[in-house]
Amino acid sequence: MMDNDYHLNYDEIIDTLRTAEVITFRFLVVSERLLIDNRFTELDPPLIRLVPRVRTAEERFRSLKQLRPRFHLPEKISAIWWPKHIHSLVEHGIWPAIAERIVDTGFPQVARQCEEVLQELLEMERQETRKAILGEGYQPLWERSRS
Repeated sequence: MMDNDYHLNYDEIIDTLRTAEVITFRFLVVSERLLIDNRFTELDPPLIRLVPRVRTAEERFRSLKQLRPRFHLPEKISAIWWPKHIHSLVEHGIWPAIAERIVDTGFPQVARQCEEVLQELLEMERQETRKAILGEGYQPLWERSRS
């Protein structure tokens, strides 16, 4: 599968993953966002899940507060645009960096969720690509002549 040629600074993304409290990823084909909240307590493990996109940063902060009511709002939410295929997160070391930080917190159930979220993202991308190829929900650039 071909990927586009967008230049991304993978080292900078990995540094963000290692230091930021809360991160969202926006993808090219998958409309949901990946939300990673690395904050945790003995009661509340880190959070990794797919969430609907929002219209504003304020909306994202409100939704985060609903998901994590025992936590204060973070100063910022780091947003990363990933204009490549989902599998390239693994190939470029991004997903391993996400998983490493989550695993290092000592919550094995969240480490499993991390793998489940990756599989869900891969499947969502496959489904969306299939729909585009079949023209389901997409406007074709040209129509086949019917002769």
